[in-house]
Amino acid sequence: MSTALQTVNLVPGSNLNAYMQTVNNFPVLTAEREHELAEALYYHENLESARELVMAHLRFVVHIARSYNGYGLPLADLIQEGNIGLMKAVKRFNPEKGVRLVSFAVHWVKAEMHEYILRNWRIVKVATTKAQRKLFFNLRGAKKKLAWLNEKEAHAIAEDLNVDVKEVRRMESRLTASDLGFDAGADDEDDGFVAPAHYLEDHSANPAMLLEDADWEQNSNQHLQLALEQLDERSRDIIQARWLSDSKSTLHDLAGKYGVSAERVRQLEKNAMKKVRATMEA
Repeated sequence: MSTALQTVNLVPGSNLNAYMQTVNNFPVLTAEREHELAEALYYHENLESARELVMAHLRFVVHIARSYNGYGLPLADLIQEGNIGLMKAVKRFNPEKGVRLVSFAVHWVKAEMHEYILRNWRIVKVATTKAQRKLFFNLRGAKKKLAWLNEKEAHAIAEDLNVDVKEVRRMESRLTASDLGFDAGADDEDDGFVAPAHYLEDHSANPAMLLEDADWEQNSNQHLQLALEQLDERSRDIIQARWLSDSKSTLHDLAGKYGVSAERVRQLEKNAMKKVRATMEA
C-alpha cells in the first residue's frame, strides 16, 4: 500500500502548504463509494481502491496532526506518521462492520502519532507502560493552566483516569521538566545554567595524584638508568635492543651481531634482567 502512495509522490516535506492544498483537493467519498472501494480491497485486494481510500482521507490525518502542535515536533513528521496509521487502517478495514472508515482509522492514526511523540518529545522517555502513555496525553489536555495542579485538581484527574494520585504527580513532574545538555556551550552559560560537566570532579586531574605519578615515573627512570650503568656494555646493549628500543631486535638479530647463538643471547638477557630488578628493588 505504501507503494501506491509513492506512485503520486505525495509526501509532506519542506513545502507543507503545497501538500495540504493538494490533499484538500481530493474529493470526499460518499458512503456508497467508500463501501464499494472497501469491498474491492477487502475481497479482491484491489490496490487501486486502496490508493483512492487513502488519498481521500489524507486531509483527515492533517486535521489530527494539527491537534498535536503543542508538543514542539515538526507538523510534517506528525502527518507522515499519521499517514502510516491511515494505511494500516485501510488495510484492516472491514466494510461489513457498518462504520465509516474515518471512525475506524482514528485509532490507528493517533496510535502512530502517539508513538512518534513519545519517541521524540524528550531525550528520556516520559512514558513506557500503557497506563503511563494514557496519562501522558490526557494530563496535557486536562491541565488548563501552566501552574502546578492543586490537590483537588490532581485528585479529580486521578479519579477521571482511574490512576493513583502519585502517578498524576509523577507525570506532571515529567511534563514540566526539560532536557539539559551535559556539556553545554558557552552561550548556554550566559543564562546562568552551569552544565554538569563543569562541576563534576575529575579524579584524573587531581593535582596531588598527578604530582605523585610524576615523582614515581621520575624515580623509576632514575633507578633504571642506574641499574643499566652497572651492566657490562654487551648486556646493556641487549636490554636496550630487546626492551627499550622503539624497533625491538630479535634474539637472532643480536646473535648475528655478537657472533654467538640465539640461546646464548637469551641467557645474557635473562641474567641482565635479574641484575636490573635487583638494583631497582634495593
